[in-house]
Order: sequence, then structure tokens, then C-alpha cells
Amino acid sequence: MTGLLTIACAATNAQDTTKPRPAKPAQEERKPNVLAHLLRGPYLQVATDNSIIIRWRTDALTRSVVNYGVNENGLTMRTEEPTLTFEHKVQLTGLSPRTKYYYAIGGGAGDTLQKGSDNYFVTLPVPGTEGVYRIGVFGDCGNNSTNQRSVRDQVEKYLDTKPMDAWILLGDNAYSSGTDPEFQEKFFNIYKDGLLKKYPLFPAPGNHDYNDFYQYKATAQASKDIAYYQSFSMPANGEAGGVPSGTPAYYSFDIGNAHFLSLDSYGKEDNNATRLYDTAGAQVQWIKKDLEAYNNTRRGWVIAYWHHPPYTMGSHNSDKEGELVKMRENFIRILERYGVDLILCGHSHLYERSRLMQGHYGMEATFNAAEHNLSTSTALYDGSENSCPYIKDTLTNKGTVYVVTGSAGALGRSQPTYPHDAMFYSNTELGGASMVEVTENKLELKWICSDGQIRDHFVMMKDVNKTKIIQAKKGEPVTLTASFVGAYTWNKRKETSRSITVKPAAGKTMYEVIDPYTCLKDRFEVRVTR
Repeated sequence: MTGLLTIACAATNAQDTTKPRPAKPAQEERKPNVLAHLLRGPYLQVATDNSIIIRWRTDALTRSVVNYGVNENGLTMRTEEPTLTFEHKVQLTGLSPRTKYYYAIGGGAGDTLQKGSDNYFVTLPVPGTEGVYRIGVFGDCGNNSTNQRSVRDQVEKYLDTKPMDAWILLGDNAYSSGTDPEFQEKFFNIYKDGLLKKYPLFPAPGNHDYNDFYQYKATAQASKDIAYYQSFSMPANGEAGGVPSGTPAYYSFDIGNAHFLSLDSYGKEDNNATRLYDTAGAQVQWIKKDLEAYNNTRRGWVIAYWHHPPYTMGSHNSDKEGELVKMRENFIRILERYGVDLILCGHSHLYERSRLMQGHYGMEATFNAAEHNLSTSTALYDGSENSCPYIKDTLTNKGTVYVVTGSAGALGRSQPTYPHDAMFYSNTELGGASMVEVTENKLELKWICSDGQIRDHFVMMKDVNKTKIIQAKKGEPVTLTASFVGAYTWNKRKETSRSITVKPAAGKTMYEVIDPYTCLKDRFEVRVTR
């Protein structure tokens, strides 16, 4: 109940006009409404192996309280921010890596806004740790369409038995102008019951998020006066891995042995003087530092993502649009030089996927498969003809796969020269989102369509097809382990496990292990001395 207004009315007393009238009480102080309602969220941000930020929005000023624990019925830990606010941001720290936590949000004094068996998150692994990781990829999703909901539903169905570690956004997250009401209606309301409250989100902006086609709001990278920057928190200080960028516009983070760079291909940098495709700009200088530091410390998977693709013939034309041309001519050669494995973009409302390629910076007509493709394989790795994985050479680390996956919401037309000559597979008919799955030195991408079908996928591997010479003493057991993930056939043993233990006789014995499709082979020469 709001403040009660009381007015004391003095009655006229004809017999005693000198009698003093009672004083008029002051209006009671208006009290804040403590019965707040949840308008947005909860949603998970800036995840690391030992911390996470939980955000939400309420319709009234309240404190920010999170109760959490490893048991759904035992939320024994508590973190709170006492300041009254509509926009709630609570960082949980001191968490254990790769651990599932349940949580409840509220404003204190027992007013829980949301809790339950679906309110949980799993902390990320320690950076550099090999394991099995799954990252969702949503491009151009926020248009409140039937396609957006269908893609969401099919991804959630896929995740029933294969949960994600995180998901990323490729820009144009709220059509058509990236305003706060559009973010609410076309993004937060669509994903609130599943993806947002379970899986940490790492976004990148698109031109629609900058609220303009004509660069009016491209300056918001510095001012941050658009809903994109106000709605999301990013690991700009290197807290999730990588070199600190100092800005939420672009940043890096680690999920196990996969290193991600989220880039801004539309905002203006350096007092509005440069953009991502200007190689002297602040963003590119940071990219070089980040990739150099990562390559010097570890050699896992490197994935970069942003909005504007260097190759596409979908709803946009990479031969005619200046931003796309400049991305291809000026920028991507830098990423190729540092051995980036996978580049993910949106903007064009379809799905396109290249082979493992390098060195094509011209128009579509100049693409030469014999020159620019480093592999002729489909990389489907399913036993079909010419389907072995893309294999990156350990020494040179050359080759990148380019994927445009911009149909998680929006769907568009195609150009007259569709499909682009650089692309192995293209699809404009159906919407979808992608799933990147990393298992140690194996990376697989799957395109999950709005009807639930996976219509394209590819597999890439590193550090496989090894030859090792092992010295051993007679009678000493030697354990041999295949370099690749999958199924195994050993030439001298009946075991089908990845590792076997042998005690060969004196001299040299050669052991070999192959995969089911004879795409991969490791050789172990065991030399036994008496």
C-alpha cells in the first residue's frame, strides 16, 4: 500500500470562533514497493572457472540477493548487494571449477523472485584443461519470429542429453534498432525459460544492436549509450582468460582448451577514426597481443567471432558491401597468420561453411579451390567418400574454416551468384543455430536446423597421425595411447581401447592404431634393450 494521504478539515464553530483549529498533518512519506516483480532474467554473464555474474531486472527498487549451493535444497551460501536498484548484478566468487550450482534470486527479507530445479549453472573448467565442451552459436536471432522459436526449441531438445558450457551471439541480437524494449521482447523474453538462466552468455554486437544502418550510433562503442552495452556484462579485464581488452566491445575468454575472441565489426574505435577492418586500430592491436600471448603459452583451439562475414552470397553480398570487402581484404589475413582455427559470423541470414582454406582475399571470382583450399575433404567424418577430418599441421598450424550462421531468427534471400564459390555447403531454406563441440584435440561443428535435423557438420583435428619411438627395458610394461579421439583398431592387439599396455620382446616392435575410416594412424616403434 502506498502512502496514505490524510487531510484534517476544520469545521466552522459559530459559537466559539476563537477555538484553535487542529494542525494539518504532513503527508506521510512514500515508501518503496518491496513486492518487486521479475521483468528480465535471470541470466548468466562473465563466467570463469571460479566465478560468475547473475543479472536480472525488477519493476521496483530492491536489494540484490543470490542464495546458492551445490544442492538444490541446500542453498547455504549467499551473496548480496545492498543498494536498491532495478538492474541487479551479483558476482559469485570462490566457486569450484566444473561444478554445478543451484541458485535463487531475490531482494532479501524472504522475497524470492525465482528458484527451482532449472535455476543452475556449471562453472567453466580451468583454462587450458582438455575435456568435452559444448558452445552454442546464435546469429541474427532477435526478431521474435516463428523461426527464432523453432530454432530455440530444437537447440533445447538437442541439449536434453548434451548440455552446453556456454553460448555466444554473433550480433543483431534485437531487431530492428537494438532498443531496450526490443531486447526485452525479442531476446530476453524468448530465451528466459531455458538458455538464459542455465548457460553463461558471451555476446558480440551487430549493426542492428548499434541502432542504425547509417553509422549514427556506431560511435556508441565509446559512449556505451545503447541497450547492448547496458544489457550485457563482458570479461573486459581478462578475468575469463586472455589479454585484458579494457572494453566490453571486444574481449577474449577460455573454455577449457578453446580460446575465444568476441569482436566488434561495426563500432567505431579511436575517437571514431577506425573500425575492426582498419589494421592500425586499437582492436586489431589488441587482437595481435592476445593471440601472440595465447600461442606462446598453449596451443589449443582458437575461435574468433563477429558480425560481418568476409565471404557470403546470402542476404548480403561480400563482393559489393564495403564492410565485408574490407574485412576480407584487410583483416582476416591477420587471423590466418596467427593460426585461428574457426571464424564464425552472422549478418547474412543463412548458413554457409567453407573447407579448410587460406589466402583468399579477393572477389568471389578469384577463388581457386586448388590454390586456396588446404583440403579437398568434406570433413563430414562419417565414412562417406572423401570425408576425413580437416587436420591442422602441428608445425605450421595453417588453415581456417569460415562459417556464416546467421539464421537463428532472421531468414533472407540469396544473391544471384549464390552459393559462394568458397563454400562447401550453403542453405537459405531453413533457419538454424550451430553447436561447437570440443573434445580434446577434436573440434566438431553441427548446424541444428529449425526442424531438428543436423544438415551440416564438420570435424577438425590437431596433433594426430603421430610417429613415436619409445625406448624400454626387457619386461618393462609400456602404455601406448592413440593421439586421436574416437574408435580404435590396433594391429597387434585385439583391444579397442584408446590405450593399451604392451611388453614386447627384445628388439624393435611396431604398433599401429587406426580409426574406423582409415583417416588416422599412429605408429609406435618400441625398442627394447636386454
